[in-house]
Amino acid sequence: MSTKSEKELIAAAKAGDEHSFELLILQCRTKAYNIALRYLRNEEDAMDALQESFIKIFRYLKNFKEDSKFDTWVYRIVVNTCNDMLRKNSALAAERTVCGDEEEDCAVKIPDSAPGPQEALLRREQIEQILKGMEQLKPEQREVIILRDIQGLSYEEVGSVLQCSIGTVKSRINRARGRLREILLEQNGDFFRLIDRS
Repeated sequence: MSTKSEKELIAAAKAGDEHSFELLILQCRTKAYNIALRYLRNEEDAMDALQESFIKIFRYLKNFKEDSKFDTWVYRIVVNTCNDMLRKNSALAAERTVCGDEEEDCAVKIPDSAPGPQEALLRREQIEQILKGMEQLKPEQREVIILRDIQGLSYEEVGSVLQCSIGTVKSRINRARGRLREILLEQNGDFFRLIDRS
């Protein structure tokens, strides 16, 4: 375990120390992968995006000005890489599923406070409806939902990742949540009554 601070690790990595670079990446790899998985909805594509992102990070590390946290800078690169991949293959987002065949492969676990399988099935259906609804959002709306509501980044972190003000982030989140609610109500008017009962 390294006792170096993040600032020291960044300085060492910029000087060419690969071990310091690996330590930096290990600290944010899981969340970076989950962001990519939520964007691309396929494990292989998410790993490809992650690998491409880490190559970019390694290549451009010397340009990192340290005016934001390192992991925030990493998430920005991952988001941009995912957006590039989605632009190259616009059908990708609609065709993919979040999880593999095995339940344990799913990046975001369904909370298991249910007493039995019936409630777990209901929750799974609710999550699937939300994910399908998210596919209909504009890219800038989908990305704020992913970063803020799913990955739990603060408003400040989302603003830094997307390079916009906190006010813009809050405005986008409000619009995105409102639009998602409209989509879900259009898909299934009983959806929110189901959520209220769970």
